[in-house]
Amino acid sequence: MNEALFRRLRSDIRSGLDVTSAVGNAELTAYIRRTILERGDLRYLTAQEKHELVKKLFDSFRGLDVLQPLVDNPKITEIMINCHEEIFVEEEGEIRRLPLAFESRTRLEDIIQTVVSGVNRVVNDASPIVDARLKDGSRVNIVLPPVALKGPAMTIRKFPETPMTMDELVRREAISGEAAELLQILVAAKYNIFISGGTGSGKTTFLNALSQYIPPQERVITVEDSAELQIVTVPNLVSLETRNANTEGRGEITIRDLIRSSLRMRPNRIVVGEVRGAECLDMLQAMNTGHDGSLSTGHSNSARDMLSRLETMALSAADLPVPVVRQQIASAIDIFVHLSRMRDRSRRVVEICEVSGMEDGEVLLNPLYEFRETWEQGGRIRGGLTPCGNPLIHTAKLQLAGIQSYPLARFHAGSSEKGDAK
Repeated sequence: MNEALFRRLRSDIRSGLDVTSAVGNAELTAYIRRTILERGDLRYLTAQEKHELVKKLFDSFRGLDVLQPLVDNPKITEIMINCHEEIFVEEEGEIRRLPLAFESRTRLEDIIQTVVSGVNRVVNDASPIVDARLKDGSRVNIVLPPVALKGPAMTIRKFPETPMTMDELVRREAISGEAAELLQILVAAKYNIFISGGTGSGKTTFLNALSQYIPPQERVITVEDSAELQIVTVPNLVSLETRNANTEGRGEITIRDLIRSSLRMRPNRIVVGEVRGAECLDMLQAMNTGHDGSLSTGHSNSARDMLSRLETMALSAADLPVPVVRQQIASAIDIFVHLSRMRDRSRRVVEICEVSGMEDGEVLLNPLYEFRETWEQGGRIRGGLTPCGNPLIHTAKLQLAGIQSYPLARFHAGSSEKGDAK
């Protein structure tokens, strides 16, 4: 069916029935189906084609129009709309342009307003950038003109319906079984773990997998800009999400506000989806005030680079001496896990480091595992996480948790308190 005929059909349906939310989905679907069956110029369509046309028309009224089939496709992990005429997707690690387009810029703007209103967000000329989410939990970033020069731009990051488990990540060779076992033990022993990596490296997926090791009897508070974590193994869970300011510039609730509020909610652990700025200092202070076992993520190129970025973010929050900030980081974070997207488009853990303390004003890292490439076969990188030969230095939390053995036990453990290394 050509696009002009589709538009006329949709226009006829709109004029014949009030397609607002006052009409139920079942009633709208029935009306669309009846309209198609009664039209003589559509008799040439097969039953399957008519069924697909019904769904396409329904999606144009209630769904995300041309985007809905892409959102429903589990193989597509990212949808990138550069403007109403340019739509790209990432499928199985490969980015390609689709022969799809919105009928007009206005139609894309309507879809954008539908998305943001569904999560009580506002995006307009005065506030042209917003983060939101779809009903299925997919993360959405929207940028409007004049910031976006080509027209409204929207990026949708999809997540699997069921969170990926650590066992699945081991099967995909994203992490070794031994390293996964160590992380399971460290989470149970309430080590503070920070996950770093570049854009699209799988930080949120890995955080979801890691959270499945949190004991189910604990109380967990999650703090996010746009709720996307899927912690399914903890019944006592509270999920907090930021709120943008209203049109009058009031009512904004930031990550910093939520972290401070979470401290009064009797959490066993606090999970901060991602730190990007001044909230880093609040997260570090929370970790340093008895909330062990906390988890968070951040953007960086390596574990060492993440240390520098945390320092910069904390300094943006308060005028503190650099040694004090570094001491906060060294005391708060126990383990860094760094992920990378490899040249073969696979996502892997490439570093696991312990924060061993401070020396001469510098935070020290104790490498535990690192990814070593062995060869490349058929475009696929071969290799894996291998132990660096260093012991896990700080074992006090393991002892408090009653854990006597762990994968690195073949190495001789060093001092058990962080203070010993400082």
